[in-house]
Amino acid sequence: MNNNYTIAQRNALVEKYLWCIDTVIRKNRPLMRAARLEYDDVYQQLALRLIRAVAGFDPQKGTLQQHIFAQLKYELLNCKSAYRLCGLTGAPKEYRKSDMVSLNHISEDSSLYEQVMAA
Repeated sequence: MNNNYTIAQRNALVEKYLWCIDTVIRKNRPLMRAARLEYDDVYQQLALRLIRAVAGFDPQKGTLQQHIFAQLKYELLNCKSAYRLCGLTGAPKEYRKSDMVSLNHISEDSSLYEQVMAA
């Protein structure tokens, strides 16, 4: 990171470039529909990437707007990967789907609830 933005300056730039998120989403709406991505989830992921893009911007490598669009497009492509959709990023490799139990099932079966709580 070769910029010297304060947090207040970074936040002001993020607010100034929030429109970039809507532009990227609008241009990639068919991709989002095909991947069955929710607008709110994608917007949140892109907003986080926007913050990181502004914070990590190097003025010697181009303009801020170019950097932001490149980062947002990259993040949108990563939104459709399986680990982003499932939310199980830290599960061990040996953990199988058959070992998972839904929370609804646990709440319906009191004996299973007791077993889970005892473990």
